[in-house]
Amino acid sequence: MDGLTLPAADWQDRPGLAALADALGGDRGEARFVGGVVRDTLLGITAADLDVATAHDPQTVLARLKAAGIRAVPTGLQHGTITAVLESGPVEVTTLRRDVATDGRHATVAFTDDWREDAARRDFTMNALYADMLTGRITDYFGGVADLRAGRVRFIGDPLRRIAEDHLRILRFFRFLARFGDTPDPEGLAACVARANDLMALSRERVADELLKLLVARSAVEVVGLMQAQGIFVPVLPEIDSAGVAWLARLAAREQACGVPPDAIRRLVALIPADALESVGARLKLSNVQRKRLALAATAEGISSPRALAYRIGTEGAIDRLLLSDDPEAAGAVADLLDWVRPQFPLTGGALVARGIGKGPDVARALRRIEDQWIAEGFPDAARVEALTVAELDQRLRSSSS
Repeated sequence: MDGLTLPAADWQDRPGLAALADALGGDRGEARFVGGVVRDTLLGITAADLDVATAHDPQTVLARLKAAGIRAVPTGLQHGTITAVLESGPVEVTTLRRDVATDGRHATVAFTDDWREDAARRDFTMNALYADMLTGRITDYFGGVADLRAGRVRFIGDPLRRIAEDHLRILRFFRFLARFGDTPDPEGLAACVARANDLMALSRERVADELLKLLVARSAVEVVGLMQAQGIFVPVLPEIDSAGVAWLARLAAREQACGVPPDAIRRLVALIPADALESVGARLKLSNVQRKRLALAATAEGISSPRALAYRIGTEGAIDRLLLSDDPEAAGAVADLLDWVRPQFPLTGGALVARGIGKGPDVARALRRIEDQWIAEGFPDAARVEALTVAELDQRLRSSSS
């Protein structure tokens, strides 16, 4: 689009960026910002990562960065990607490419000096935008700016061909729709529905990564509902049904009402039936921490005292369980936990041993009884804990003398 330039953004002042542009010949159009950083800056969104495309082959990039005193890490040399480590953080520099062969999961590429050819291999028009490293002038080969303004996620060229090149683009279509879109592009949606079974060829880690990103996007509820209605989940997550979508909608409303940011793991708990969470967590190869959180959040017990629950399972777990509870008033307790600091129990097993309780199971049992009472009374001060300790010792003394 002639005359369009990037608006000013904080990332443009990152230390070392001007030196990188100079090293790569940015003043001659030999290197341009590309993809998400251009898209997000046009939308006024803070850009998370900086990516640069260049007409230089990887070895030339390495040589130029070395000559400029910029540390270069060959993070993906066979695919033309080198990470320039600036004082303000990393920037990925990738040589222009064209696909030689694809199998739906991986691509064999060849390097090129044709910018349009590089743009044509990308997924969506809004991700194929380039910006001059010095002037910010936008280069748009496929109408990405117009699509971005219209909230339209549109494949470049034939959607079926784009999906055949990388099956993950089905999930990316919906994730980008949830983040940036208003209504789905009919041709793109039809292609995703037609090729949904291709998702079975993907690693479950890639599926999980896209799903978790999608679940916290702006229009996650509506888009997940669309995906469920169109059968997109059936090949990889058949457990997701209309009831799960309804629970997700209710959870999202509760999060908003309580001022709690959306959370992907919590939302996954709403979406998947409780008796399937363990198997889904294993299938998606979630981390042990994530799978433990799934299990904690799905448990419907122990929410009568929110602070006691938060003390025992952690504030995050308690908030999860409250927001996911059947009790319509349970979410009201969330506000009480948002700024609550978990207290430290002011008694140790060593202190009980010093009072005459022998080491071993007796100490653990006594400590647990005192702590349970302390929790039940709402975490009173150390003086009350001392009184509870004395009462416990007296009870033990009476029991031993009877």
